[in-house]
Parts: sequence; structure tokens; C-alpha cells
Amino acid sequence: MQIIKNQEYQGERPLYRAADLRLENVTIHTGESCLKETRNIEAEGCRFEGKYPFWCCDGFKINDCFFTEGGRAALWYSRNLVMSNTIVEAPKMFREMDGVELSNVKLLHAAETLWHCKNIRIKDVEVNEGDYIFMHCENIEVDNLTLNGNYSFQYCKNVVIRNSVLNTKDAFWNTENVTVIDSTLNGEYLAWYSNRLTLINCKIIETQPLCYADNLKLVNCEMAPDADLAFEYSEVDADIRGAVTSVKNPRSGHIVADSFGQIIIDENIKAPANCLVEARK
Repeated sequence: MQIIKNQEYQGERPLYRAADLRLENVTIHTGESCLKETRNIEAEGCRFEGKYPFWCCDGFKINDCFFTEGGRAALWYSRNLVMSNTIVEAPKMFREMDGVELSNVKLLHAAETLWHCKNIRIKDVEVNEGDYIFMHCENIEVDNLTLNGNYSFQYCKNVVIRNSVLNTKDAFWNTENVTVIDSTLNGEYLAWYSNRLTLINCKIIETQPLCYADNLKLVNCEMAPDADLAFEYSEVDADIRGAVTSVKNPRSGHIVADSFGQIIIDENIKAPANCLVEARK
């Protein structure tokens, strides 16, 4: 493997189509597509200031690096990324990728990040300003994610999330086959139009969660006082510890909790209209 140390590059495509290359303490200044169409690249202690540095890459490891805001849209149309111990200021990272592994990564301005990607593993990651993160992604494993950003995980498939705090409204809309374990979900209108969502040992915060859902399951979950008007038009099997402020017109299934402040069943309920809602005996 060729090694390049302590160098600086700028302009258009300075390392285009490189292969079997290791960069150590290299700075990529203003320019475009520094490492486009590359293969088997390692970057250690590098700084990326120019746009689109890793496009159409196959096999690359990035450790202890820094992407400035100018290094936006940095990793698109690529495969088999391992990124660790890295700080990213740039938005619009990771698009149309297959194989993304992130550990101990901070995404500080993560708007429109991780779109149309698959086979993703996330561990010990912090995301801020992450509106629309994970749009149309599939096959995702997450452990210890702290997310601040709305409209997350929309249209995702095959997701498992553990030990995470998600501060995000309109999360998990139109998702399929998602499981969330030992996590806090803070944001209004949680998981509308989802199918096969399972929440285990989770805390749910904010208004009108889990409406219009099919095959919804809650196991040993908690609902905050502001998580009102829950389960409207949903097919649900829910075991909730503590009190539920209000449930409105669940379509079918079974909901049990320690107590309910209000159970709203009115003329707008949809068939089959046979959900059993009861306090735990």
C-alpha cells in the first residue's frame, strides 16, 4: 500500500482513481472530488475542506479525521466504509451507499444525511441538526445513538435500535419492520403509517404518538403525560407500565396500562373498532 504523509492537495480530482493508498495527516483544501473512483483507501488524521471527496469509492477506512462544513456531500455512491473517531461539520453525508459502519462519530450539522443507504451499523454516534436523517435506508443496526433532528428514519426498512435517545418529531413514518429497545423517543407524531414497529422498554414523549399504524407492538413501555391522543386508527398490542393520558379511537387489538386518564371512542372510529382497552388488574 502506498503511503502519503503530511501533504496538502486542492483543486479538481488530485487523487482521482487512486487504489491501495493510505493518507496520514493529509489536508484536502478547496476543490472537488479529490478521491473519486478510488479503491482500498485509508485516511488517518486527515482534514477534508473540499466538496465531494469520496464519490464512487469501494472499500475505505476513515479514522481520527475532520470534515469541515466545506467538505459537504462527502461520501456518495460508495461501498464498504468504516469511519471511526471522526468529527463531521458537513451536511448531506452518505448517499446511495452499501455498507456503512460508524463508531464514535459526531455529525454536528447532519441535515439530509444517510439517504438511500443500506447495510448500516451505528455505535456511539452523536447527531445534531439531523433533519431527515436515514431517509429511505434499510438493514440498519444502531447502538447508543443520540439524535437531535426531525423527520428521522422515514421510509426505512429492517431497523434495530438499542440504548438510544432520539429527539425527533415525525420519526419512523412509513417504516417497515423496525424494533426499538431500551430507548427514549421524544417527539410528536411518532411513527404514523408504520408497519411492524415493535417498542421494548421504551419511553414515549410528546403528543399523538403511534397513529395509523399496522402490526404495532409495545412491550413494557412508558408514556409521558404529554403523550396524549395515542394510537388513533392503529392496530396495536400494547403493554404499558404506568398511566396513559389518553387513547383515541384505536382500530383493533389490545391496550393495557396501569391507568388511563381518558379513553376516547367516538363516531369517527374505523372498523373493525374492536380494540380492548383496559387497566391492569
